Parts: sequence; C-alpha cells; structure tokens
Amino acid sequence: MSFLTKIFGSRNQRLLKQYQKTVREINALEPKLEALTDEQLQAKTPEFKERISKGETLDSLLPEAFAVCREASKRVLKMRHFDVQMMGAMALHYGKIAEMGTGEGKTLMATLAIYLNALSGKGVHVVTVNDYLAQRDAEQMGQLYGFLGLTTGVNLSQLDHESKQTAYGSDITYGTNNEYGFDYLRDNMVYEAKDRVQRGLNFAVVDEVDSILIDEARTPLIISGQAENHTELYYKINEVPKLLALQIGEETPDGKGVVEVPGDYTKDEKSHQVLLTEAGHDKAEKILTQMGLLPEGASLYDPAHITLVHHLYAALRAHALYFKDQHYVVLDDEIVIVDEFTGRMMTGRRWSDGLHQAVEAKEGVRIQNENQTLASITFQNYFRMYTRLSGMTGTADTEAYEFQEIYGLETVVIPPNKPSQRKDRQDQVYKSAEEKYGAMLKDIQDCYERGQPVLVGTTSIENSELLSGILTKANLPHNVLNAKQHAREAEIIAQAGRPKGITIATNMAGRGTDIVLGGNVAKQVQLIEASTTLSDSEKKAQIKQLRDEWQSLHDQVVAAGGLHIVGTERHESRRVDNQLRGRSGRQGDPGSSRFYLCLDDPLLRIFAGDRIRNIMDRLKMPEGEPIEAGMVTRAIESAQRKVEARNFDIRKQLLEYDDVANDQRKVIYQQRNELLEAVDISEMIDSLRDGMFHDVVRMYVPEESVEEQWDLKALQTHLAAEWALDIELVSLLETEQNLTDADIVERVIAEAKKNYDAKVDLVGKEAFAGFERSVMLQSIDSHWREHLAALDHLRQGIHLRGYAQKNPKQEYKREAFELFGQMLDMIKNEVVRIIVTVRIQSREEIEAAEQQMAQPQVENVHYQHADFDAEASPEEMLAPAPVAGDESQPYVDLGWKVGRNDLCPCGSGKKFKQCHGKLA
Repeated sequence: MSFLTKIFGSRNQRLLKQYQKTVREINALEPKLEALTDEQLQAKTPEFKERISKGETLDSLLPEAFAVCREASKRVLKMRHFDVQMMGAMALHYGKIAEMGTGEGKTLMATLAIYLNALSGKGVHVVTVNDYLAQRDAEQMGQLYGFLGLTTGVNLSQLDHESKQTAYGSDITYGTNNEYGFDYLRDNMVYEAKDRVQRGLNFAVVDEVDSILIDEARTPLIISGQAENHTELYYKINEVPKLLALQIGEETPDGKGVVEVPGDYTKDEKSHQVLLTEAGHDKAEKILTQMGLLPEGASLYDPAHITLVHHLYAALRAHALYFKDQHYVVLDDEIVIVDEFTGRMMTGRRWSDGLHQAVEAKEGVRIQNENQTLASITFQNYFRMYTRLSGMTGTADTEAYEFQEIYGLETVVIPPNKPSQRKDRQDQVYKSAEEKYGAMLKDIQDCYERGQPVLVGTTSIENSELLSGILTKANLPHNVLNAKQHAREAEIIAQAGRPKGITIATNMAGRGTDIVLGGNVAKQVQLIEASTTLSDSEKKAQIKQLRDEWQSLHDQVVAAGGLHIVGTERHESRRVDNQLRGRSGRQGDPGSSRFYLCLDDPLLRIFAGDRIRNIMDRLKMPEGEPIEAGMVTRAIESAQRKVEARNFDIRKQLLEYDDVANDQRKVIYQQRNELLEAVDISEMIDSLRDGMFHDVVRMYVPEESVEEQWDLKALQTHLAAEWALDIELVSLLETEQNLTDADIVERVIAEAKKNYDAKVDLVGKEAFAGFERSVMLQSIDSHWREHLAALDHLRQGIHLRGYAQKNPKQEYKREAFELFGQMLDMIKNEVVRIIVTVRIQSREEIEAAEQQMAQPQVENVHYQHADFDAEASPEEMLAPAPVAGDESQPYVDLGWKVGRNDLCPCGSGKKFKQCHGKLA
C-alpha cells in the first residue's frame, strides 16, 4: 500500500465515506416520514416530479427520494433497506457498478436508484439474465413502485407487439439483455414509426453485470434470415470425421514437439481449434472424391470447392470439440445450446458459421437452414448507448479493469451488512478423477451424518449427472439442479439449506434465490397465506408453528457449521468460482468451502497440469494422497488469470472490429429514423435527384471546360436510355450559341424536376410521398444487408494482411470505410433511378405497390446470440453469416456452365461474377 493511500484511503474508501455522509442525511429523515399517512407518503412522488420539471436535479433529490422509497418498502414489502444497501444504490445512481456479496439484497437495493431515476419520466430499464428473474422481480418490486404511483412493465421474448409497447411505455421496464438488444435491432427494421417499441435509452441497471457485460459479450446478437440450403451436404460431410483419427502431440518448428500417435487432425483445446495434418488433408480429399463431392484429381483448396473446406472443418469441430450434455442437449428433435456461464438452456439460439447444422447432422436431428445476417450488434455497443449505465453483482472486482476500459464503469466494493464467517479451505489436487470423486464422497458423507447441508457446484450437466450416480450408489438422497430441471429451480434452491440437504448444481450465476440455513420459510408461508380453505386464526397458527420449527432447524444447521460448498473443479474464470463460494456465509452466517481438483480437469490439463504432476512425482506422493498447498492454489489462479486475459483480448478484438460497423450502423439507423419521423421527405428527394443529375452531366460535360470537350450526343443517349429523359441537347446547343456547361446542368436538372412533378401531380403528393419513403427504406435495408455480408467476408481474411507488414485493423477500417461510401452511392443511385423512371398507371396500382414495398421481404427470421467463434484467433473474431446471392430470385442450376462475365441465370441483370458467382 502506498504512503498516500495510507493517509487518504483508497479510492473505494473515499467513495464509501462520501456515501456514508449521505446515508446519515437519509436516516435523519426517517422519523418525519414514519409519521406520514400512506396518502401523504404517496403524494411525495408527484411533488418530486413537479420539482424536477422546475429544474431541480435528481442528485439534489437523492436523500429525500431514497428515504421515501425506504419508508414505502417497510410498509409494502415489510423490508427495511440496510445502510449498506443505501450506499449500493448511490453507486448505481452515479453510474457505477456496486459489488455486493450474495444474500446482501441487491434486488431490494436497486429499487432506490430505480425509483429516483424513474421520476424523470424518461424510463428505466432493469436488465436481468433470464425471463424468470425479470418476471419475478417485476412482480415483487412492482408492488412497491405501484404504491408510489409508478408503472412497471415486463419485456419478455414471447410478448406481442402491443404488450411490448406497453412494457416500454412504463416508468420501469424489466427484461433480459437479449430481448433489449433484439428490440433495438427490430426497431431499426420497421417501415412505420408507430411500429417501434423502444423509446430513448435513458438509465439502465444491469443485474449480474459481470455475466451480461463480460461473459455474454464475447458474441454479438444477430438477426438473420434464411440463406441457401446445404442440408444434404451436411449429412454427407458428417461421415468424414468418423473416418479420420485424432493425432496426439505435434511436430513444432523448433523440433521440441513430438508426435506420440500419428493421425489425421490435431485438436488444440486451449484455443478451441482443430487442424488437418498433411496426411489428414490427403485422406479427406480421397474420402470426398469417393463420395462424389470432389472431382477426381481436384484439390480441396480450389476456389470452386472452398465451401467444402468450410463444411469439413465445421463437422470436425462438431465431433471433436462439442459434446452432448455438456455444450448442448437434444430436446424434441432439436439441438439446444447450454450456456457455459449459467448452465441454462438457450432455447432458440444457434451457433453460427455452419457449426449448428454440423452438430444437427452429428446427432441425426432435422437440419435447419443456414442464415444470412440482417442486423447485428454487440452488447458493448448496445449498452454504451444508454445515457447512464450502472450494474450490480457479487463478483465484479476481478474484472474491474475491463469494466473501466470498455464501458467506463467504475466498480465500488460495498462492505457486507455483517462480516463474513465463511472458511475457505485450500484446494485439494489429486492425480486421478477416481481419487478426486472418492474424496468428495467422503466429505459429503461426513457432512450428511453431521446434518450439515452441502451445495456441490459442477461445470457441466454431464458432470452433475455423473456425480448424482455416485451419490445414488452411496444411498445419499440429493437434488440435481441443471438445465434439465429448469422449472423446479427456485423450489430446489429454497430448500437447499435444510439439515442433511445435498444439492448438486451447475453454474450458480443469477439464480436469484437465497439459500437460507434451515430452509426458506417465506416460500411455505406464501402458500399458507394464499390458501382459501383456512381461517385467519388457522393460518396464523400454522405460520407460527413453521417459524418455530425453522428456528430449531436453523440452529441445528448453524451448529453443524452452516452451508458447506464443494467445488468439483475450477472454472476458467475466478469470478464463477467466487459466485459458487458466495452462496455460503450470507448475512454473517457460518459456512465453509473447498474445491477438489485432479490433473485431468480441463483447466489443469491445459494450463498447469505438467507443472503440478512434476511436483507430485518429485515429492513421491502415495496413491490417493492430495496436494494441498498455497503454491498450487496460486498456480491455479495464475492459470485462471491467463484464460481471463485471453478472453478479454477476444472481447476487445471483437469490439474494435465492431466499432467500425457501429459507426456505420449509427449513420444508417439515424437516416432510417429521420425518414420514419419526417412528415415530408420531398426536400431530401429533391436534393438526391439534383445531386445525381449533376454527377451524370459532369461525366460528359466536365466543369469549366470548353465546348470541344463536351459529348452532348452521348449524354442525350444516356439520359434517354437510363433515366427516361428526352432532352434535345444537341439541337439546344445549335439554337443557343452562348450556352455554358453550368446552363446544361441546370437544364437537365430542371427537366428531371418537371418529369418528377408530372408524376406527383398524377397520383397526389401524399400517395407519392409514401411510395418514396418505402423505396428509400427498402433500398437502405437491402444494401445494408449486403454491406454486413461484405464486412463479414472482409473480416474473415483481413488477418492475412499481417504477412504484408500491414496492420489488419487499420486495413479493415480503411476498406470498410470505402465499402460504406460505395454503399451510400449505390443507395442514392437506386432510389433516384426508381423514382425518376417509375411508370404511373393508376392510383390503385400505386397503393398496391406501396403496400408491397412496405413489407420487408425476409422469411424465417432467426435470433442468435451465437457461441463465439472459438476456432478463430482474436484477429479473426467475427459475427459470421453465410450469405445468399442476390435476393431477387433463387438461382437454379440449369445444367450448363455459366461464364463469369455472362448475365446471371437468376434474372437479376447482373454479371454472374457479381451475383451468384460471387462466393465461389
């Protein structure tokens, strides 16, 4: 600790001191507010709103608003905020992250900051990790907000359009991170301003902020439509990995690497990659040739067969790196991804880049079509759009640097209400998994006999079921909580603190239910109070009996040492281990924790296994004897730090690339919104049209040029053929000798305007304005989709620029900027061309055309928060989406070879190389 820190305290201590001063102010108001009637207390909300409308700031209202909210909570929820909860809520209000331990009451704490910010009338978004928590918190805390005269809405994925608008129109909206992000993207795909659901992004409180802004931010949100269908190919290619063997060990250029077992491909679990060896490459080519997928003598890397490589690697990854009941489960003939961070099923999500289809082929379920990106955004860029962002979690401090670096969020560690009594014992490391499970069983059995409840944390569904089998064999009754038992979640957790209770759970992030020592009485009390058959006196008697019984159970558990946590292996992030530990020792309860590891655990095997194995061999450790030393625990933590640093690099890389797309996304979405909101867009159309014809004329009549340099005949032909404008420019020059180049530009623009006005007069200004708006929106959307695909392809190969001593990121920025400029020109050109050349026939046909234009032509939309592309290096991080060719019509193979410069058979009017020949 530095000399100055000793004198002035750390930044965290100084902030807490400031907050404590305000807490004293709030506490001083309590007696006065307790004397108010309910009506007088409720009248405070309109009074605050009025003061804000007169220019008073939220900061100056903070002490009073917090005191009013606390008093209301005492009356409605029968809960009084602790002083530390007041401090946490201040951190939220000032746009910081409040780190508060499990069981410190984060949900209740947030109500103070939410109430204060909702008074501004601009809306508050509360972001949770799943729909269950969003619904639960909105119902419980909604009673408090309702009492104070504020409305609460819940934004769930299955809601219809009207309900969503109502939810967003409320003062306070609860919902999941994915739903907020997808709603933002969908709002920027609508064709009428009234169809949008979100209003401005004002203040957000993110619950489990580390899980949402860090773990889930490795992958973007993607809305995609259906692309080409390669179903048959996936089934065929699925047979290839079965015929290839895994090579163990590999040769390295320095000669240190050794091939222990030769094979066809290598697997690098650290970077989640598979690579074909030379022998494997030849073997794969032979197999594909036999299958008839590759012509005799052709190479896998010929441009025409490059998609085969893509499919082959997707199939290899599906077989070598993705396992059933660990990374996914098979449910109702569908592959459902299991979230590696929360252990929950992510229904409706799909891996991208063909991986999901490859896993579907591997498991023999129905293959769904590949997708084309229609819109995408990263969580980093979505959440940075809020005017003020804040968050809360039990474990943020290990990632404080990333929160500051990427979101500009400072982490404030709030002290617990009562000091923690939990004893964290040192890790025990065994040589084999059998020894490890044997030691764990002994520990659990000992706790069971003493009546101490145990929570066992595992990293996958597979492990939780394996462990369940071991406990069943040993006749130990237990509950299993994983993605398959999703529905009973709250019930299992609520009773996990009873004597002799044994609960096996996958990841503990955002479970939202406290483990109360002696069991959770509140749940049972709710059932008794809801009963219609019991009289009031019977209810009271039963509740009293429950509470008395609970006290003895509670004392029994406390005497046995509180909740004991058993970790079956270390997670790759220290934060997730801390979340598991944090379930024990809440509110000053006693508790203990210990992690059991073996050298075969993924983290140890990949990052620290050899070092620890050498220590064990050197110490000549007997069978079944564990290592238990601070040095080993530190080595494991250093391995976890390495993984965390690598994941941070991946996220930062993804963000740096997405920042380029994000600047462009903002421009496009802003233009779309201006179009949707504008009452009259004729000025915009006039300026586009004038600019376009100015450029057309200048191609044939250069600026400040002499008559000899003009090519009026060619210009006249071009205007007639391309723009349906008949202007006799050649004869005009003969009749008017003093004509200048500027006069010609003026004449052409005037003629174009006259032609345009005639069309508007035919159908009426209003009908034509609707048609123009539709044309512009349609054009922006279709070109933006193509642009997203172009950026994806650019990003896939950009890392190769490094070989030419160029910075891939700078190259990507430069080329993306050029592509964006070209896209804007194409949009202008297309819009003006359609509006100038459109043939008007009748009002009915205009209305029919407008109706048709207003419907986005996208089928089978999918919403993805895909798994991150673990196979790519950070330089190659992308949100990939295989892209179909031109959308005008499907391309049909007519059985003959099409030349690259011939017109494409799909009828788009483009050359084959610029249309369906583009990808090959």
